[in-house]
Amino acid sequence: MVATGLFVASLLALALGKPMGRNLQVHEARENIPVGFKLHGAAPADKTLKLRLALVQNNFAGLEERLYDVSTPFSSDHGNHLSKDEVEKYVTPSQESVDAVRAWLSENGLSAKTISPAGDWMAFEVPASQANEPFDADFSIFTHDNTDKDIVRTLSYSIPAELKGQLDFIHPTVTFPNPRSHLPVASHPVKTGTSNSITPACLQAIYGISSDRAKESSNKLAVSGFIEQFANKGDLQTWQLFPNADVLAEVPQGHASFVVETLDGGENPQNNPGIEANLDIQYTVGVSTGVPTVLITVGDQYQDGDLEGFLDIINDLLSQGAPPQVLTTSYGGNEGNISIGLANNLCKAYAQLDARGVSILFASGDGGVCGSQSSSCSDLGVNPETAADFSSGGFSNYWGVPDYQKDAISSYLSALGNTYSGKFNKSGRAYPDVSAQGVNFEIVVDGEIEAVDGTSALSPTFASIFALLNDRLIAAGKSPLGFLNPFLYSDGVSALNDVTSDSNPGCNTKGFPAKEGWDPVTGLGTPNFAKLLSAVGL
Repeated sequence: MVATGLFVASLLALALGKPMGRNLQVHEARENIPVGFKLHGAAPADKTLKLRLALVQNNFAGLEERLYDVSTPFSSDHGNHLSKDEVEKYVTPSQESVDAVRAWLSENGLSAKTISPAGDWMAFEVPASQANEPFDADFSIFTHDNTDKDIVRTLSYSIPAELKGQLDFIHPTVTFPNPRSHLPVASHPVKTGTSNSITPACLQAIYGISSDRAKESSNKLAVSGFIEQFANKGDLQTWQLFPNADVLAEVPQGHASFVVETLDGGENPQNNPGIEANLDIQYTVGVSTGVPTVLITVGDQYQDGDLEGFLDIINDLLSQGAPPQVLTTSYGGNEGNISIGLANNLCKAYAQLDARGVSILFASGDGGVCGSQSSSCSDLGVNPETAADFSSGGFSNYWGVPDYQKDAISSYLSALGNTYSGKFNKSGRAYPDVSAQGVNFEIVVDGEIEAVDGTSALSPTFASIFALLNDRLIAAGKSPLGFLNPFLYSDGVSALNDVTSDSNPGCNTKGFPAKEGWDPVTGLGTPNFAKLLSAVGL
């Protein structure tokens, strides 16, 4: 079959009168070097470039349609999540695309291996001295001003015209890393022991979260770990002994724990506990009360380049027959740091996992209206709840408003009026979707109790709530929640506490104000566990 494909591709090239590699068209380009980088010079000839090829998926539109069918509460297909094989049938590239791309690579003395479960990603290595001609590129060294980190990139590259519609993009090429983009978005120690300190028991009281132990062993909660953030089991056990951690104090010794999975050379040494990792584990284990929890720790042997494991972790879960039903991630960056092609591909990977019944949650970031970067923090009220000024929120420049969000966004924009007119994309997908407490979370790090602030505190909180809901759903013979947004913006709205005061300042503005209904500071609001149980049909 492959030989036939190569032969057909060769005939096509002959018919055009020249090899595919000579009929090049610019595929991706950026006009300027990103802020913070400067051109250092040509890439060394012997520098090995590890490049990835994303092939066009054969029917992602069909998968997206099925995703909404199984995720929308009023759909007759709601809850009928797809199997691994069913998902892969939608995204596996056509054999024609695979053969054409391999023929082009072979023509240039290159070969690639498949690195994704559905075969839509390939990887190959090439010396810099041989990389420019096949792609009509200019791979050069760029240096980051603040970190002095050198990277090899090109400001444009081309592919054969015949591969348009078959080859999605090549990576890493025009995407530049942001050295701060994947730092923990939580995180500075603050004064402990105050009356408004947050613990799992406190969250249970505020949101009515059940403390009954989960019963379904098949229901799992995954926590992602990046950039050498390690979760310490000793700190978790120590945390059980503190009076404020009474929700854990009632758990038999050894049962408040987690298992570790490694990826890309990841590890979880116990001599270097991380604030972010400990926060994520102590609050998933603490709030989800018995839901099996797994830490997926990602090393630096990335297969996805500048995504630094963000795609690798999804591909790893997609390769599993029964992935965890909830994944929480407390790391992130701004969408403009990566190309639209790469961002779209990552989004499609999330859709594949969602279609299989997995709920994916991310912290929105701590830069207020600026985005993911850090900013100063102020107290988040408890009664009544008020918005934290660090809560990142706004509107995408890459994606339009999805149907499930249109009414909520329209109402907010009407209430906002002409404020900040022309300064943001009114037709963009808006975030965040929900919110929760995010200030003064008590944790144990290296045997000592301290407290942290940030949206990365609330992602594991909400993930734990959805994991508990899944436990009850599975026990009742029902499907897990899967893709959450169609539910949240419909049946779920009545189960959330609206937050209507304060804003998220940044970029020399006061930021977006919280208002009645959805807003780009607190989303739809904070959880009410009893009402959420009712909203999911329990």
